Amino acid sequence: MRPLFLSLLLACASPGFSQDAPPPAANQAEEIEFSANLLTYDENADLVTATGDVILTRDGTRLTADRVRWERKTGLVEADGRVLIVDPSGNRVVGDRIALTDSLKDGFVSNILLVLEDGSRLAAVDGVRKDEVTTLNRAVYSPCAVVDANGCPLRPVWQIKALRIVHDPARGLVSYQKARLEMFGIPLVALPGLSHPDNFDRNRSGLLGPDVRFNRFLGAEVSLPYFISFAPNRDLTLTPFLYTGVNPVLGASYRHLFDAGPIEIGGRITWARGQTLAPDGVSLLDTANRIRGNLDIKGQLNHGDGWRSTFSSRLATDDNFLGRYQISYDDRLRSTWNLEHFGGQSYLSVQGWAFQGLRATDRADTTPLALPLVDFRWRLPLQPLGGALMLHVNSLNIHRAAGQDMTRALASLQWDRSWLSTAGQRLTLTALVRGDVYNTRNGELADLPLYAGENGWKARAIPLVAADIEWPLAGALWGGTQTLTPHIQFVASRAGVNSGIPNEDARAIDLEDINLFSLNRFPGFDRWEGGARITYGATWTWNAPGLAASAQLGQSYRFSSEGNLYPDGTGLSNRFSDLVGRFNIRIGRWVELSQRVRIDNENLAIRRNETDVTFGTRSTYATVGYFKYNRNINLEDLRDHEELRLGGRLPVGRFWAVYGAIIVDLTSRADDPLTVNDGFQPIRHRVGVTYLDDCLEFGLSWRRDYVSNINIRRGNSFLFTLSLKNLGI
Repeated sequence: MRPLFLSLLLACASPGFSQDAPPPAANQAEEIEFSANLLTYDENADLVTATGDVILTRDGTRLTADRVRWERKTGLVEADGRVLIVDPSGNRVVGDRIALTDSLKDGFVSNILLVLEDGSRLAAVDGVRKDEVTTLNRAVYSPCAVVDANGCPLRPVWQIKALRIVHDPARGLVSYQKARLEMFGIPLVALPGLSHPDNFDRNRSGLLGPDVRFNRFLGAEVSLPYFISFAPNRDLTLTPFLYTGVNPVLGASYRHLFDAGPIEIGGRITWARGQTLAPDGVSLLDTANRIRGNLDIKGQLNHGDGWRSTFSSRLATDDNFLGRYQISYDDRLRSTWNLEHFGGQSYLSVQGWAFQGLRATDRADTTPLALPLVDFRWRLPLQPLGGALMLHVNSLNIHRAAGQDMTRALASLQWDRSWLSTAGQRLTLTALVRGDVYNTRNGELADLPLYAGENGWKARAIPLVAADIEWPLAGALWGGTQTLTPHIQFVASRAGVNSGIPNEDARAIDLEDINLFSLNRFPGFDRWEGGARITYGATWTWNAPGLAASAQLGQSYRFSSEGNLYPDGTGLSNRFSDLVGRFNIRIGRWVELSQRVRIDNENLAIRRNETDVTFGTRSTYATVGYFKYNRNINLEDLRDHEELRLGGRLPVGRFWAVYGAIIVDLTSRADDPLTVNDGFQPIRHRVGVTYLDDCLEFGLSWRRDYVSNINIRRGNSFLFTLSLKNLGI
């Protein structure tokens, strides 16, 4: 901040000056906009005085005061009485009296208040400004409010008192000497050396806020990040994690924003014991000390001309490092790279995928490597018979060190055309032809015989035709507007095309409302739903002031049976499929209920039920989530399960809030014979309290895990967080 005033009154030829007054020096003849109620000049004392609502403006800096005096002989400039200076950055200086030299850069201020651009304040008994650096003596800093809603004085929630505070706007830095932190008026900690940026847009190296946690197996944990700013677009955060129960860990995170995009590299490392499952499959055994850690990389780079790369990699030295140190509970890590091109009517993606399994049963030699996965789509400029043409090309190569390998290439051409009748019906016709080529190796080593392909080359041709009809019907109902849309779809395709084809990407088979009207209801490409079928359903919506409801229900019928095309329990194994639906009700902004169901076609049993209810607003709410899978599908990753989730948040007063959440496994052996639960097994819960105002945030939470495995340990965890605005602590 640069106080600019008085090169000032300088144009002494203005009214009120004596004709004999000496002319201003050449270096003072700069234009300054000013106004005052009275302007006088004392010729004997060579003193210029402006009084009454004085306003001076120069180079974007504005000074207001009751009186401004300029002693031309000594070069002293004084402003007093409600002095306020606002610089171009928005920083403000308030003082009773300001004295400056005629350079207008150096000076003295008594009873000073400095309001920074971000709203925080520096107050002091007096201050000195030299070379645009302000030094405040016996000063206080705080970004907290100092008046309440009624304008009455208010003690700041926290403040820093210091013998001396220095503000250097050129460096964007506020530094302290012999300081201490006070919270709610209570001295907490001495801060012999402290500095921080003077606004949110500055990056400065220094300590960030500590985390304090406690759990049964790690003991007490304290982490204290240190932030290093190399440049506005590059920084490094080093974080030591200290524990009372295990060896310490060093974490690092490097961020770099290139012109093409961001890249972030992070990870942790330690020298410690690991754990592995004992031969009984239940007990845990310690392993020898060695280097353990993890590495995370992610980024996105734009190459120009529509090209972009997106990449991420997650790696760990062993199966239970992430879970042991409560970094992540994932049981599979993924590394991927994707090169994309976005054209006007085309899209190209070239990907590679690698996986690291962290479950005790995972084997590295059976984990797949997918490279490359190529997908190309092009909307052709041709419009035969008035329809749109889409060309789709896809290829995939999967390799395992000791498992089934597969190479696939396919191409399809799809034609679509829609008509809208005068009565409002929409008719869409689709024609598709697709050709696939597969090469399977080591099919006898497939995960399950159901997924195995015949070794060698296999090819198939897939034709398809479809007709889709929708008829929206709208009208008034119960003070609102309703829309009923019947929907019918006919699909005919070649059957029996899956024989000898490996299955790598079409395994998670489950009928849902979102895939009911899909041309191929298998996920991925390796399995194809052939034959002829009709799918029918309806969607209903109703909207009124403050109320909304919607419902969708549908089913399909296959005209021919393809034997074991779909496994039992998927909802598609019989000619008549199960019924699937979605329901949603919203009452203003306070209540929302959504439900997705699948109903058995033969006995009307609920095979899938997902229900979510939310009450309240973003600050005050309660949520209930329930789902139950009763599908009896004998496939991996499709086991039956029942779960209840509860959560909520309640403000207490203006700044306090309490919150909590719990997950309960309701699965019994009647649902899943492999489960060890008794029908009511809490998984984890978390409760906590938070405080949040304009300058302070802290919280205390308690988490308990009720289950235990190689990556998750049963026990309690406590977390304390503290964040002071602008300080990073």
